[in-house]
Amino acid sequence: MKTLEKRFETIDEYIATFPRNVQGILEELRQTIRDSAPDAKEAISYQIPTFKLNGNLVHFAAWKSHVGFYPGSSAISKFKKELSRYEVAKGTVRFPTNEPIPFDLIGKIVKYRVKENLDKR
Repeated sequence: MKTLEKRFETIDEYIATFPRNVQGILEELRQTIRDSAPDAKEAISYQIPTFKLNGNLVHFAAWKSHVGFYPGSSAISKFKKELSRYEVAKGTVRFPTNEPIPFDLIGKIVKYRVKENLDKR
């Protein structure tokens, strides 16, 4: 028997599937990205929230105990020092949901990605 997988069409649909406390974090993250990249378009890619501007800009997703933020490997390298207290991988940062989310830092990373994406045009 096939397992049915939820297919999201919008970021609102995605966020609505989480508990209220996580929804609040995701909405604030979404607004931080919007404020830092006002010309970016919202989308769902890989079944997670995505912002696009001249290609993929950033993605994010909620997990059991963290929020994943996916700005790409260049941004992880650029902000390595500021991200050192978080678990990072090549293009991923994991922000624990039981700690304050560094929205100011996320905004700086998004602005960096905007410049990077616009420069490659």
